[in-house]
Amino acid sequence: MTATTTTDWRDTLRDATDLALVGILVTVAAVPVVTTGAAVAVGAEAVHLRFTDGHWPGPRDLLRSFGRRLLPGTLATLAVLATGLLLALNIFWLRQGLAPGGELLLVVTAVVAVALTGLAMLAVPFLGRGYSYRRALRTALSRPALIVTCAGVIGIAFLIGSILPITAPLLVGYVLLALHTIARRVP
Repeated sequence: MTATTTTDWRDTLRDATDLALVGILVTVAAVPVVTTGAAVAVGAEAVHLRFTDGHWPGPRDLLRSFGRRLLPGTLATLAVLATGLLLALNIFWLRQGLAPGGELLLVVTAVVAVALTGLAMLAVPFLGRGYSYRRALRTALSRPALIVTCAGVIGIAFLIGSILPITAPLLVGYVLLALHTIARRVP
């Protein structure tokens, strides 16, 4: 007789609550802002281990990984914030008519912002696999079709979080799982 593993509703509920907890922990760890990169990378690592190897990492492993990723994560966070600020300023100046280019350049800037968001989000699951921030970004760049998918996932999560702000921290864990699933696809 062969042993088969079946999942019932309790396993699904357990995974759902674990993902919500991951989202809450990543959100709390990201509160100081400069720790955001490390928090997201460790959350991605936890999701990767759970849905690839079948187990959640222990607290010591998570803290050790967080400490190892703190400095590179801070640099990545500052780069993302600087890029976001520059894009926001560009959009503001274009809307106010302070920069030449008009509506066409405004649309191009918005498309660039969405593409960069998708790129950054596609890099996250590769951080969960232990890649360096630079290698994760290069790997994400090699999968342009998946960048659009990741941008769509972030857009949907942003919409849900805007409608029900209380769910925003919970959504982080689910977004990490969605990104992990997308990154496993071979374009």
